[in-house]
Amino acid sequence: MTLPLSKNRQDLMSGLKSLISISLFGGILLLVSCTDKPAKTEDIRPVRVMVVAPSGAKNQVELAGEVQPRYESRLGFRVGGKVIARRVDVGTVVRRGQLLMQLDASDFQLAQAQAKASVSAADSTLSLAQAELNRYRELRQKNFVSQAVLESKEAAYKAALANHEQATVGLRVQANQSSYTSLIADADGVVTGIDAEVGQVVSPGMPVVKIARTGEKEVRVSIPEDQVAKLKRISDVTVRTWANPELALEGRLRELSPVADPASRTFTAKIALPKAGSEIQLGMTATVSFANEAAPGIRLPMTALFNHKEKTAVWVVEQGVVKLVTVDVAGALGNEIVIASGLVSGQTVVTAGVNLLREGQKVTVLGDTAAAPQQGKAQ
Repeated sequence: MTLPLSKNRQDLMSGLKSLISISLFGGILLLVSCTDKPAKTEDIRPVRVMVVAPSGAKNQVELAGEVQPRYESRLGFRVGGKVIARRVDVGTVVRRGQLLMQLDASDFQLAQAQAKASVSAADSTLSLAQAELNRYRELRQKNFVSQAVLESKEAAYKAALANHEQATVGLRVQANQSSYTSLIADADGVVTGIDAEVGQVVSPGMPVVKIARTGEKEVRVSIPEDQVAKLKRISDVTVRTWANPELALEGRLRELSPVADPASRTFTAKIALPKAGSEIQLGMTATVSFANEAAPGIRLPMTALFNHKEKTAVWVVEQGVVKLVTVDVAGALGNEIVIASGLVSGQTVVTAGVNLLREGQKVTVLGDTAAAPQQGKAQ
């Protein structure tokens, strides 16, 4: 009888433990359920804003370019031969008439000497023909010779005269050929390229020296195809160099390529610099500014706009709360948008964080929230 009683006692103790566990678990649940829920915090979004105002500033487009000469010559010898001397280097400033390169003139000097000998021979022949013609004219007057003999002497004289003229012209040609062995600068400028060296044999007309004339300078820029129609009508052009940005030079659109570059799809424009001085060096990097009067309107950064039900809208801040306002866009000016209607001067417009806002939401302005935003400037 001892064993069954012990078993019942164990069952009773096990049930009592289970009851106590359930009671404790229920008490914990009841305690948790009676605890007060935490208060929900109000969602206040930080934003950047600007106070809008009508803009009367000029619409300006800036393009980078390079200062280049208006005229650049590729000079070459008018005769062929072997280069025996080079008098300039790249970057050398040259004057009109200065010697640049020299060819071996030995053969041309021999040809010139031969031409001189031909002139001497022709001169002797002409003198003899002249003397015979004069003598036979006297004999004809005395009727000692026939008219036919006189005419033959006249023909011989004319032939000798023609040979003399031919020899004289040949001498001039050979003299010119000899002078062509010296390459002379045809204008003041600076050497920008050398394409032949001493010992090299060059052919007639082969470019050997490149000279940029320093008289007139211009800036060459590449205009995007969507800006060509607008910029070609602008006359207010200003050029500044990166070396001296404080110096503003008047520019003039001298030439605009009618064909786009096949690689960059841009149109090459040449901006003349009629008042460029010696401080503007060839090869300098320059910035060309095209400016015209912008259309009246309020200008906003692109980040201030978003689409709302297929309409363009902005968020206007009033007493710390945002309000949705639809606007009409007049066009784009660089990275800014011109607003034609929908906003008035003095309103505060959100410029950053527009996609995270909702109607009536409270916002806080990034930066100094106690100070009023400056007109036309982002906060």
